[in-house]
Amino acid sequence: MSEFKPLRSVLYMPSANERALEKAKTLPADAIIFDLEDSVSPDAKVGARAAAAAAVQSGEYGRRQLIIRVNGIGTEWHDDDIKAAAAAGPDVVLVPKVNSAEEVHALVDALGAAGAPEKTKLWAMVETPIGMLNALSIATASERLTGFVMGTNDLVKELYAEHVPGRQPVITGLGLALLAARAAGIVIIDGVYNDVKNIDGFLAECEQGRQMGFDGKTLIHPGQVEGANTAFAPSEQAVEDARGLIQAWEDGKGAGVVTYNGKMVESLHVESAERALSINEAIQALQG
Repeated sequence: MSEFKPLRSVLYMPSANERALEKAKTLPADAIIFDLEDSVSPDAKVGARAAAAAAVQSGEYGRRQLIIRVNGIGTEWHDDDIKAAAAAGPDVVLVPKVNSAEEVHALVDALGAAGAPEKTKLWAMVETPIGMLNALSIATASERLTGFVMGTNDLVKELYAEHVPGRQPVITGLGLALLAARAAGIVIIDGVYNDVKNIDGFLAECEQGRQMGFDGKTLIHPGQVEGANTAFAPSEQAVEDARGLIQAWEDGKGAGVVTYNGKMVESLHVESAERALSINEAIQALQG
């Protein structure tokens, strides 16, 4: 039905940790972020950079989408990270704290100058107040930019807010980024959930993220992968309803009002149903 690739579970792995990189080959995550930033200490940055590049080029991660998160613009490691990532050719280069369209232009130019293949896209982390307020201009700055990742921990810090169930303090920021991403037609991945032992809290936040419209969730622990995969996939009932709704629409063409399960069906409902089937088909292809 489409070339859609699921991004239900996007797992950060510290690139300085050889065991973590090895374990990532066995996990059912839709995407792996080989991290060079927060999870890597300054003295391990250079080695982590080489390890991430080698992992991307190894061909040992199956169908998972491979992402390298570089250190931020203006840090001492950024330029060399961009060059190494461009040479490795992952699916995505993820850059923290992108705050403006101008920064996107500079990043795109740097990837091009470093010889990044066309398949290597740029994703921006949106995690500051100015980034949220500039979200639409960031999202539309370049065709190479195809995704947002929410940095909710940094946003909470910069707002002087608190982590609370339901995430009310950051709902405005999440909404601004979602609006921009959907207006621009790019992917948007929800932020991490910090308390890895609180399974119920994690699943509730996954459900909230799916209901809001996120494509998936960034994760910090392998134990979170299964929950995210389930939460961001259409349920069996949703797939069955989508098929039934589309059939009712086809059968009722020219009949004026079309209903399914007692509810009126319009073209917008058909589009939503087709999207659900597209996601389900892509997930089934991964599992096949």
